[in-house]
Amino acid sequence: MTMLITTPNLTTPDASYAQLIATHEGLTEAESHALNARLVLILMNHIGDAQTIVEALERAAARK
Repeated sequence: MTMLITTPNLTTPDASYAQLIATHEGLTEAESHALNARLVLILMNHIGDAQTIVEALERAAARK
């Protein structure tokens, strides 16, 4: 079973955030929401482990 990594783990966090913001530039609110949904599904597929995904969803829903 994979454990959810909750400590900082991005090699270039500022650049990653900047890329995320740049990807949303010029999109409508609906297009931005759709992009986020596609991104989440792609990353869930990459993770693959159902329990890790459940833990991530629970943490996100708790807004911690």
